[in-house]
Amino acid sequence: MTMRVGVVGGGQLARMMIAPAVELGLEIRVLAEQEGMSASLAATQVGDYLDLETVRAFARDVDVLTFDHEHVPQPVLRALVEEGVAVHPGPDALQFAQDKLVMRARLAELGMPQPDWAAVASADELQAFLDDHGGRAVVKTPRGGYDGKGVRVVSAATEAEDWFTALAEDARGGALLAEELVDFTRELAQQVARRPSGQIVAYPVVETVQRDGVCAEVVAPAPRATGRLAAEAERIGLTIAEGLGVTGMLAVELFETADERVLVNELAMRPHNSGHWTQDGAVTGQFEQHLRAVLDLPLGDARPREAWSVMINVLGGPADGSLEDRFAAVMADHPRAKIHTYGKAPRPGRKVGHVTVVGDDLDDVAYEARAAAAHFAD
Repeated sequence: MTMRVGVVGGGQLARMMIAPAVELGLEIRVLAEQEGMSASLAATQVGDYLDLETVRAFARDVDVLTFDHEHVPQPVLRALVEEGVAVHPGPDALQFAQDKLVMRARLAELGMPQPDWAAVASADELQAFLDDHGGRAVVKTPRGGYDGKGVRVVSAATEAEDWFTALAEDARGGALLAEELVDFTRELAQQVARRPSGQIVAYPVVETVQRDGVCAEVVAPAPRATGRLAAEAERIGLTIAEGLGVTGMLAVELFETADERVLVNELAMRPHNSGHWTQDGAVTGQFEQHLRAVLDLPLGDARPREAWSVMINVLGGPADGSLEDRFAAVMADHPRAKIHTYGKAPRPGRKVGHVTVVGDDLDDVAYEARAAAAHFAD
């Protein structure tokens, strides 16, 4: 009988699970938030993922439930698990991707290297943290932030005053996360996949380039990733996956510091932007790997197919017309480029697709990928 995978969330990550699901002979179903989303090709239900009855009805006809994002509430997830639904990753793991304060505390217990941090429940507590850390710090809302949202660099507690006001108005109370402002030389990402029965594989560590808080480029593997650096990034990824009980894909965002330390920044328990290169550059792409993992099937080879892969996000898209209008020019000028679009209308700053080029010369690969992606911008 065909195995059925249910994906909560209708974004581009769900969309990119469709092709490998078809290739593996799986049936993929998507609970989309609204009509016309990226994964509409597989959307079998439209509804509110915050509502238990909606998610319960969706989960009733699938063999495993997984996610395009980490925002399904814990009570919904735990109710499904109690009812016997196979949820991967499960709520015990997802809580660490849903709440950055919970994540920081657990990573400390695991002995993972991370920036100095504190939970701050008032402006006075934040000011004390600033005074102890050179007068500047990163402040984050513990829940809901992504692509730079919910993150501020501050030099005075008053710069987070509106967030403290929101906390005071929230009946649940809570705190903000304050972190030291890390003197990093670059950002890295380590991906691993783990299946419920325990098998785990690691992809090579990659370098990510952020612009305005959004991932713009990924180079795989990370240039100048010495044996020690690569081994440390892999150790961190494997330790976190095992320690948190992650099932499916895990992305660990990392800082490399000037003194060659590697610090954990954030976690994502799903396919991740830093792994889009694997679709064309690895033996087993992250979307196929995620499906294998959540179904507890043997994991695929995570090694690169070529020496280098460069992935460039298409942010915004053309001011006039559609992405498709530019296909002919891109394909003619850059036949090595692989184009992936998300079914989204162009809008400033929006992730609407990505381009990947693979090959044996990094400079050549990077030039081709950047030039191909540039065709989609005005």
